[in-house]
Amino acid sequence: MRILVAEDNRSYCRALSAILEHAGYTVDAVYNGSDALEYAVANLYDGLILDIMMPGLDGVEVIRRLRAAGVSVPVMILTAKTQVGDRIEGYDAGADDYLPKPFHSEELLARVRALLRRRPSYRPDTLTIGDVVLDSGDHSVTGPAGRVKLTGKEYQILELMARDPGRSVSTDEFCKRVWCWEDMPDMSVVRVHISSLRKKLDQAGGSLSIRGERGVGYSLQEAERS
Repeated sequence: MRILVAEDNRSYCRALSAILEHAGYTVDAVYNGSDALEYAVANLYDGLILDIMMPGLDGVEVIRRLRAAGVSVPVMILTAKTQVGDRIEGYDAGADDYLPKPFHSEELLARVRALLRRRPSYRPDTLTIGDVVLDSGDHSVTGPAGRVKLTGKEYQILELMARDPGRSVSTDEFCKRVWCWEDMPDMSVVRVHISSLRKKLDQAGGSLSIRGERGVGYSLQEAERS
């Protein structure tokens, strides 16, 4: 399951993302309302967790614009604002749940499980490209030679490329979309994950390969196999 978290407090956002990733979710993190709206419109998420007070657009305005655009992804509001009027405003905008800060991680995860049960039934858990299948449920890739497990980060990197095969994804974009900037000790970390992914795609067999272009980035290609 893929979740978008929008929280302007970066330390809080990293902690929240860590809780969700430890529970097995794939997490994208952004720090303002404008990015939250852009990501939610451009990508398929199973659920959104939005803070209310954010730069750019506040969380309630993000929800209003998403619903106006026809995006029906379930949304949880996570905020320190606990007044009844604030909750009513969020629900009226189209929020599905509301969890005030501070919260217990067990309650957060229970509410996330309930939230995801409301997702549209047509949301696929797998993504097929050529003869290779990506499964977001168990972070695996399956090809003619069999099924291979990926780490959470490996899966996020591969899925980011798989959503738009042939498009080059820069190292900066991987850092922004897969890692929080502060958690990136060195840009070489991306290269290490790409190297591991190439080996695992080879293990799975099939027609996919990762092409690197110096100064541009990496893209997923359907390789010709003899």
